[in-house]
Amino acid sequence: MTKPNLSFWQIWNLSFGFLGIQFGWGLQMANMSAIYEFLGAKPNLIPLLWLAGPVTGLIIQPIIGKWSDKTWGPLGRRKPFFLVGAILASLALVLMPNSTALWMAAGLLWILDASVNVSMGPFRAIVADKLNDKQMTLGYSIQSVLIALGSVVASALPFILTTFFGFSLVSKAGQIPLAVKLSFYIGAAVFMFCILWTVFTTKEYPPEVLAASDDDRPCEKGFSGSVAEFFTDLFHMPKTMRQLAAVQIFAWMGLFCMFIYFPVAIAHHVFLGKEGSIAYLNGVEWAGVCFALYSGVCFLVSMTMPFLTKIFTRKFTYSLCLLLGGLGLISVLFIHNKYLLILPMIGIGVMYASLMIIPYSILADILPRPKCGFYMGLFNLFIVIPEILISLCFGLIIFYFLNNSRLLAVGVGGGFMIIASLLALRINDVKHEN
Repeated sequence: MTKPNLSFWQIWNLSFGFLGIQFGWGLQMANMSAIYEFLGAKPNLIPLLWLAGPVTGLIIQPIIGKWSDKTWGPLGRRKPFFLVGAILASLALVLMPNSTALWMAAGLLWILDASVNVSMGPFRAIVADKLNDKQMTLGYSIQSVLIALGSVVASALPFILTTFFGFSLVSKAGQIPLAVKLSFYIGAAVFMFCILWTVFTTKEYPPEVLAASDDDRPCEKGFSGSVAEFFTDLFHMPKTMRQLAAVQIFAWMGLFCMFIYFPVAIAHHVFLGKEGSIAYLNGVEWAGVCFALYSGVCFLVSMTMPFLTKIFTRKFTYSLCLLLGGLGLISVLFIHNKYLLILPMIGIGVMYASLMIIPYSILADILPRPKCGFYMGLFNLFIVIPEILISLCFGLIIFYFLNNSRLLAVGVGGGFMIIASLLALRINDVKHEN
């Protein structure tokens, strides 16, 4: 079948649910390490407590992706998964800031991340389902704009609530501040609203229409055949996807170091605070503002990415953006003024825009349409595997080699991103090179 061009607003509606998904992620990334420290976690324990996201992604996204490839119901092919994930994630967001013990917060993070992953893979796949090749980069750029917009508001929300609305940032020992609690409640409502917006404004192509294309002709193989097909596809992924995977591994090792340690590093080393002190709380709050700043840069850069990739090619643009992100994280080691932290956030924002657009744009060109959901879910493994490595190993590294320095951990993350930048130059971008 020949897919028609969609209008800007049709693509916007198609991607709008990602604003909600990223709102949930943004709250988590900016606040979970501090929540764990509020509840008594030590620096070397924090990476283990972040295992929920990568492990649930490792298990859930390929399975959900393949399942959504084969599903059709009253709501469509991908939309049932959006909706189920949104309901469960919203409940977890409401419960998370009411945690009274470390084990409770960690358990709720498992539920939250599992639920978000149910929505995430099918959302990536529906863009490839609906858009033709000419609009693919535009589709992922709009998705990245919405991701950035969700991150901006979510990351800065505690700061907004305390600065402009007077909600308290002070809490008793072992309790989560009111401003953080309200942020999570608002996040639950935004998550649900955005997913429902996409569900009710977007129509999916039914199986008989997809079957009209040789690319999308269904094939029934039964349970044993499906299992065999799963492992065949796993071990025969396209060469370009393997090259992208290597880049993803190092880029996300760097990002995960930032997500885990940047907020508490700023609280300790720039604001010179101790856990629970006003200086510490102000530092965590300012780190949220920094995350909002890089997300704002991501928002702006995402709109220019289709033009940049045409001028410089996708892989060169990707490599340069990753390099800027790595240098940005390393520069944090030398910054002692909170306002100067704006500068590295520019590099991080440019890097994040490329990470949200370019790999998926390249993949959409090379993946077979009937297996797009599976491969998009599988590609997530190369995000979650490095996160698992960081979660399992970095606690030992920071304890034995970095003297429990959260700041040095952020710098190591920058080194990982520079390695990713070099690997990006090896990508065989078929569309732009042949």
